[in-house]
Amino acid sequence: MKAQQNNSRSLWMIVLAVFVGLNSCTIEEQVDLNAPSVDGIEANATISELNNLVAGILHGQRNDLDIYLDDHAIIGRDFYRFSSADPRFTADIPGAGSAVLDNNTFYITRPWAAGYQVIRNAWVLRHAVANTSAPINDEQKRGYLGFAKTMQALQMLWLSNLTYDNPDGCIRVDVEDPDNLGPLVSYDEALDFIAALLDEAYDDLNNAGNSFLFPLSTGFASFNTPATFGQFNRALRARVAAYQQDWNEVLNSLAVSFLNPSGSLTLGAYVAFSTASGDRPNSMYISLPNLPSNARVAVNSWVADAEPGDLRLNKVAPRSEPAVSGQFSSNYDVALWSSLDDDIAIIRNEELILLSAEAKIHLGDLSGAIADLNIIRVAAGLAPYSGPSDPESLINEMLKQRRYSLFGEGHRWVDMRRYNRLDQIQTDNPDEDVWRYFPIPASEG
Repeated sequence: MKAQQNNSRSLWMIVLAVFVGLNSCTIEEQVDLNAPSVDGIEANATISELNNLVAGILHGQRNDLDIYLDDHAIIGRDFYRFSSADPRFTADIPGAGSAVLDNNTFYITRPWAAGYQVIRNAWVLRHAVANTSAPINDEQKRGYLGFAKTMQALQMLWLSNLTYDNPDGCIRVDVEDPDNLGPLVSYDEALDFIAALLDEAYDDLNNAGNSFLFPLSTGFASFNTPATFGQFNRALRARVAAYQQDWNEVLNSLAVSFLNPSGSLTLGAYVAFSTASGDRPNSMYISLPNLPSNARVAVNSWVADAEPGDLRLNKVAPRSEPAVSGQFSSNYDVALWSSLDDDIAIIRNEELILLSAEAKIHLGDLSGAIADLNIIRVAAGLAPYSGPSDPESLINEMLKQRRYSLFGEGHRWVDMRRYNRLDQIQTDNPDEDVWRYFPIPASEG
């Protein structure tokens, strides 16, 4: 295994941008007479300014989400990103040849910056809600706070998935004051903080009345009230509990989430995209098939390892000729998204059913786990599970179903890592690496 580069350079500079509405601005000493200052918003925001902050948070979560998903998919060998403009997609990230991960390169610095921008924006919203003299009641304030804290927890969870148990630390969780940042904490400490923040947000949402004072994006169409957004919050809490191996909490959280064993597997919360004027299209979608040098292409083994008749193979499309980049090649384009207007999943009912199966395996409810797994198998056009019913065999089956159900959604690398199976991720060439974590960005000092 090659050593990962981890140089330390400038001081932490990530959270200097705040989104107001759909535009970003840098916090500087001069005052913009045509727009409210961040200090002014935090001190006494209007309802319109509070709602602009909500819109900015929702907008900000789209920034560099494509890089985050590419990072996960390439290391987890879901798909490759072929780009003639940047060979690091087929060098550093899959560890080809002598390449290593760099701590001052786009694949870590950009998703890291994007995540902390959203977290900072949510802190501005939290401060503004606490200080506003606008005519809003306590329930309405709790709605803003439950939303802001849930979105902060989501971003921290995504960031911790990148840096994991890096010996230099995982993420910073104490970032309320950008001039006095807390230390990098360990992965376990990060998960504990995220879990507590989700619980705090859930309490806010339970005391937020029947409706929000602000609109949400179309990606949250099923979760646009305090009660339903609380179900989304509990779904995230179940995911965190699985990472913590707290299997009772997984089931407890799922019980009050939007889990529906008989419902649509695509029901869930999404990051919304649009080609409408002034909006942002989905950059994971590449419009033309069979492109030779700008493509997302499935790892061939993902297709080869599938059971015959698996309907989830429609997530890829056969190419008329193989795509080749360096030492990598593929016969399949990624077809997860069908247009620039398609949304990207944050968490779906399909994942919740698989989390239920996973928790039941670990708690000894093997028949219950098989029932959950069969929901997924039958929906994929497969026969019910007929293999051994011991825990190890069922874990293998659960991980296989997650591999195909959650393809390209940022899970395979995390799943194999948390089960200590990174060495089981199949690579195409003997000189590749499956990295355990990304380096902490150089700007973290």
